[in-house]
Amino acid sequence: MKKHKEIKFDAETLVRSVEEFVEHLQGRRKLTLRVTTITIPEPVKPMKPREIGAIRRRLNMSQAVFAAMLNVPPATERSWEKGRRRPTGAALRLLDLVRRKPEVLLEDASSRRLAA
Repeated sequence: MKKHKEIKFDAETLVRSVEEFVEHLQGRRKLTLRVTTITIPEPVKPMKPREIGAIRRRLNMSQAVFAAMLNVPPATERSWEKGRRRPTGAALRLLDLVRRKPEVLLEDASSRRLAA
């Protein structure tokens, strides 16, 4: 698969885009389309129950806390680990991200604590 340049959006780029759009709406600027090519990630392979449990244990979390961090009901997380259900879609992508970069889940929790 061909790799393309990764695009990073920062606040300055976002503000500039909004300002250009406002100018367009006011008739002061003509917008042109920019075509951007991004690399779509490969689909995540299904996870085995023991893999999900290993992610949770690596984070040193109970099932209830892990479920809360993933924003899923505790019964759902338990059923994943017992193999009664399988995570799909966004939940599977999130679990894969947490498996590869566990700090992502921990960063969110610490930033919320600091904001409170």
